[in-house]
Amino acid sequence: MQRISSAPRAGWQDILREQALVYAEADVPQALRRWDESACYVLTLSEVRALEAATEELHGLCVAAARHVVTNARWAEFGIPDWAAPAVRRSLASGAPSLYGCLDLWYDGRSPPKLLEYRAETPPALVEAAICQWYWLEQARPAQDQWNQLHERLVNGWYTIAGRLGEKSLHCGWSDAEATGVDRVTIGYLAETARQAGLSVRVLPMRAIGWDGARFVDDRGEPIRTCFKLYPWSWMVTEPYGPLALNQNTAVNWLEPAWKLLLASPALHPLLWELNPGHPNLLPAAPDQPREVPPLPSFDGQSVAVSSWVVSDTAGRGRPAGVGFRESTGPAMAGYARFVPHIVTS
Repeated sequence: MQRISSAPRAGWQDILREQALVYAEADVPQALRRWDESACYVLTLSEVRALEAATEELHGLCVAAARHVVTNARWAEFGIPDWAAPAVRRSLASGAPSLYGCLDLWYDGRSPPKLLEYRAETPPALVEAAICQWYWLEQARPAQDQWNQLHERLVNGWYTIAGRLGEKSLHCGWSDAEATGVDRVTIGYLAETARQAGLSVRVLPMRAIGWDGARFVDDRGEPIRTCFKLYPWSWMVTEPYGPLALNQNTAVNWLEPAWKLLLASPALHPLLWELNPGHPNLLPAAPDQPREVPPLPSFDGQSVAVSSWVVSDTAGRGRPAGVGFRESTGPAMAGYARFVPHIVTS
C-alpha cells in the first residue's frame, strides 16, 4: 500500500461541482469540498483480498453481536429504551433488509486490518467512493483498475429489496439541517440508484414527513410504505414520533432497519471484544473505558483510514463492495477528512 502524487485533472473543481449538482438537483458547491486528487493510494491485489476478507469477517461478527444483544436482552448497554426493544428484536428476527454499511478500518498494508468504527446508518463520502473516484479513474488513469463495485451493487441491492418487499414506491428522507449539501447529494445519489433498479422514488426532508392519525404520509398526503432515511435511529428514538415509527402496527418498511441501531452504537466494540477476545481484526475494548486505539497509519505525513463498504447481495447478505481512503493531518480521523482516490495494481 502506497500513497503517490497524482496530477489533478484540468477543471477538476467544475467536474466535482457538476457531479454534486446532478444528484442534489440544486447548486451545493461545498458538498464535495473534501475531495483531493493531488495524490492517490495504490493497493495490490493481495491487499485488496486482505481487505475484502477482513470486511466480510467483521461484518459477520457485527451481525452476530447484534443477535447476541437481542437473544440476551442487553438493551441497557446499548442505550435502547425498553419501549424500543421489541421493535429492534422484530426487525432482526424477521431479517428486515439492509442496503449498505461502511466499516472504517485501521490498515497500513502490513498488519491485519482492524475495525475502528462501523458506520451503520449514515456512512461518510458515499458519492466520492462510488462515483467521483470512478470517474477520476476513467479520466486520469484509464489503464489502471480500482476496487469499486459500489454503484452496480447498490442498484442490484435495491432491486433485491424491492422484490422482497413487493413494493416499487420509495420515499427517501434526509435532514436539511445539514448546511454543506453533503446529505442532499448523498440521498439524491441513493435515490438515483433506486430509480435505476426500477423503483418510483420521491425525495423529501424528514421534517416534511407527517402523521395523519393512522399512518405516516408525505407532504402531499400520500402514504409512506417504504422509506430510506439518511437519518439515524439514535435520533429518532429520542423524538416524539419515534414510538410511532417503531410501533408494530405502523406499516412502514424502514431502511436502514431498526436493528442497525445496534451496529451504530459505541457499545458494539466492547461486546465484539468480549465475544471474540484477541481477534486479529479487532481492537481491545472494555465497557466504560477508553478504547485502545493506535494512531492511524501515516503516509507522507497524512493519517489515513480505509472505509470499506458492504452492500446487500441477492441473498440479502452484506458483502464487500469497494473502498475509499479518508485522510486527516492529525493522528485521528477528525470531523474534517479529505477523500483521496485509489488504484489497484497486480
